[in-house]
Amino acid sequence: MKKKVVSFRPLLILLLIFSFAAAGCQSVQPPPTTGEAQPGQDNTAAQPGTDSTSQPSQEVKETPRNETLYINGLQWGPPTNFNLLSGNPAFPINYGNSRELVYETMFMVNQLTGELEPLLGTKYEWTSEQALQVELNPDAKWSDGKPFTADDVVYTYELGHKYDINWSNYWTYIESVKADGEHKVIITLNPKNPNKLTVLDSIELIPILPKHIWEEVEKKANNDLSTIRKEVNENPVGTGPYKLYFYNDQKITLIRDDNYWGKSLFGKLPAPKYISHVIYKDNAAGDLAFKSGQVDVSQQFIPQVSNMWKKGAPIKTYLKEEPYYLAGSMPSIFFNLSKKGLDNPDVRRAIAMSINYAKISELAMSGYSAPMQPSLTLNSDAESKFVDQNAIKSLQWTTDVEGANQLLDSIGAKKGKDGIRVLNGTRLGPFEIECPYGWSDWNASLEIVAQSAKAIGIEIRTKFPESPVWTNDLQTGKFDIIMNTPAGGVSPSQPWNRAMTIMYSKGVAPLGEMAFWNWGRYKNDRADAIIDEIPTVSDDAKLKELYTELTTIWLKDIPSIPLMYRPWVFHTVNESVWKGFPTEGDGSNIPPQIAMDGAGIRALYEIHN
Repeated sequence: MKKKVVSFRPLLILLLIFSFAAAGCQSVQPPPTTGEAQPGQDNTAAQPGTDSTSQPSQEVKETPRNETLYINGLQWGPPTNFNLLSGNPAFPINYGNSRELVYETMFMVNQLTGELEPLLGTKYEWTSEQALQVELNPDAKWSDGKPFTADDVVYTYELGHKYDINWSNYWTYIESVKADGEHKVIITLNPKNPNKLTVLDSIELIPILPKHIWEEVEKKANNDLSTIRKEVNENPVGTGPYKLYFYNDQKITLIRDDNYWGKSLFGKLPAPKYISHVIYKDNAAGDLAFKSGQVDVSQQFIPQVSNMWKKGAPIKTYLKEEPYYLAGSMPSIFFNLSKKGLDNPDVRRAIAMSINYAKISELAMSGYSAPMQPSLTLNSDAESKFVDQNAIKSLQWTTDVEGANQLLDSIGAKKGKDGIRVLNGTRLGPFEIECPYGWSDWNASLEIVAQSAKAIGIEIRTKFPESPVWTNDLQTGKFDIIMNTPAGGVSPSQPWNRAMTIMYSKGVAPLGEMAFWNWGRYKNDRADAIIDEIPTVSDDAKLKELYTELTTIWLKDIPSIPLMYRPWVFHTVNESVWKGFPTEGDGSNIPPQIAMDGAGIRALYEIHN
């Protein structure tokens, strides 16, 4: 990651894809497949498919309500395939939001701590600066009874080396993946381009495939990826606790594998015998089903969710009080730093101080965003530990219109007759601020930013183009101020990945050409050096020192302003049928990852009727 600047682009594309969920709106990159709850409130678009069209199971199979966990918000169109190599498989194969149900990863990320917990892997350690050793669980086996071994891990990684698939980009940073016996794997970093953080991402993100199944698929397809992608894989063989039971255009149902190897790890089988995802046409239909108790776990934006339990419904979120959901990302505005007026950090600071963040949370996010604490890190235990909070406190801003006006007065920005300030001959506005049309929460946020700026004599006008236009404007730098999410989600590479997305200048194309990170073309040599150094550092004290310095630079220069905290997923549960979902302070350390992904699946072993 440090030496070859051209290598940042593939990783950024990969990680930006991870940071969006398949929930309706399109992201900057190709169709989203995983990760974070997306902007907007109306999920009406069906998911893109592949070349193939699967044939739904012919027999409709109903399941007992008290044995079935119903979920929504992860699938928005009829399933076309369950092929992890297709690029966009259906639930629960979709890469990165339901990984542990059928196919499993070696480790599970915990949103609460940022730590990796054992699954197919029992432990990992850096045996040298270049080599990560992963020990595998000897009890693990595939659902067809075949043993799970290190060869399966090597094979899965090598698929990404052989073909252009979801995890191919990790090979920018990996030299080799080799088996050391049946239950140990050695991942060796690329000596010309090492990055420990991205390799740790890989062991919690890549679902492991059975070599004995997929090498036959490859053989049948003559190793042609386009042919491999046509494989429907309607009976996927995985190591996970569930198997595919039934699917059609309206519903996908899994059945528990009572021979699941994980009984030795978790002590028992998951409580639900079935997990069923109903495919609703939009949020309104999904919300109605959830309110009535037809859905147990919802991953949808539900406006004013607290009104539900005020009316007596057995509905709860992970946090009992506002903001109800844990933060997973920080949708932000980015400045074109070549624009006169906006090239002044004091002007950017004044805009930051003028913004009514509480109003954004209340009106755009239904109160789901905690009070803003400007930083490169989220306001979570998993991330805030990386920065000395006392060291940055004096540089953090709050909503302070009077202070913003005083700051602009102090730099000689005087108001004209129309109330708009002029600084060094440059009128501070009109500046356009944009995000895609129809992303309702973002649209509302930018209206508030424009209104807030008016109170300090800066004119900002909202612009809501169609998504493709916004994407082009973002990447080519054809904007004054623009909104996007800098690398959201929870992984070992956070908050480094977010900082790199915002600030790293090496390899960024000039204005007019495509840039996939640092859209405002910010440049600070010291920031670049720190971003280069962080992935090589293991000492916690040194990491904190570096992150604190990097955050200090960002707080002084303000190339971006976070507007809200947004959940990674909207973990909302209706306990009419299933009870015992995790909540803050329950002592379980189970994260609100909708019981479908990462360490959140531990909730499946705790819930009950």
